[in-house]
Amino acid sequence: MRVITGSAKGRPLKTLKGRDIRPTSDRVKGTLFNIIGPRVVDSRFLDLFAGSGAVGIEALSRGAERCVFVELQTAHLRLVEANLQATGLRDRAELLRRDARAALVDLGNRGRKFDLIFVDPPYGQGLVPEALAGIDAHGLLAEDGWVICEHHGKDPVPAAAGGLHKFREVVIGETVLSIFRAQTHDAGGQHS
Repeated sequence: MRVITGSAKGRPLKTLKGRDIRPTSDRVKGTLFNIIGPRVVDSRFLDLFAGSGAVGIEALSRGAERCVFVELQTAHLRLVEANLQATGLRDRAELLRRDARAALVDLGNRGRKFDLIFVDPPYGQGLVPEALAGIDAHGLLAEDGWVICEHHGKDPVPAAAGGLHKFREVVIGETVLSIFRAQTHDAGGQHS
């Protein structure tokens, strides 16, 4: 596993052995960043269920202004810290050791807004709908922001969660990237 491009291009990233962590593959990561492209530059990025931190670190390498990494497991958070130090990107990162639900409440209470939110919970636990509901309920998505959810093709993912609506889905083998944005209304009351 490595940083694909940007200021930390080619730097190796550490991961933990075993089944506790399922890092986003370079193929999926490459597809993700081809989709979000120039939106990353100067963005406020949230890496929810951060694991090794590979996606948030890729965002920082590609020019994200800041990234908040949320991870409950202490060993995983230490791994994120080590990867940030190794890539020289620690100064633009904030690490939160929290359950995702609690982190969404805390970030919402602090009035935080994110341009890009990456949601990658453990597969098969039905956590994507809950995460989307929390992001919407606590107003964490900036205007014109996107929420990108990585999930297994068999995991249930809604077409909408509150004011968030799926507008794109990309299938990469058994992995799916579902992309959401806030539904807006134009002056005539039409949805867009």
